Amino acid sequence: MTHKAISVRRQSDWADAVGSVTLGYDDRMLRRKRLTLDQGDSLLVDLPETISLDAGDAFELETGQFVEVRAATEDLLQITGDLPRLAWHIGNRHTPCQIEQDRLLIKSDHVLRDMLEKLGATITPVSEPFIPEGGAYGHGRTMGHHHSH
Repeated sequence: MTHKAISVRRQSDWADAVGSVTLGYDDRMLRRKRLTLDQGDSLLVDLPETISLDAGDAFELETGQFVEVRAATEDLLQITGDLPRLAWHIGNRHTPCQIEQDRLLIKSDHVLRDMLEKLGATITPVSEPFIPEGGAYGHGRTMGHHHSH
């Protein structure tokens, strides 16, 4: 069965999902795509603009029902050490970063790994869902910016 998504609802704006779709970080940025639900059905997404989805958001279907968005397990680098300094260097490279009390997480990248190790970081490969910090206004991605006025 093919379902059609008509909109996206944020985490606190829906209830009672009839299905779920598990997507990696890069796949949670979309506008138009056919997805396969975890239950096997198809979902046609055709939104008016590209959107960044977070784990816990949902697609609203034509029927008024909801399909929950889940974050897929991904290969990440767990970073520990001088977190404020390391986070600054990661942010200076515009790299998505999941910020937690005692660690940082980024997608596996050998160039960043080398740089961070040279800065004194302890790096541990992990596999888990990646839910990086949102944009400056608390949601979504920064999607680039200008350094001039």
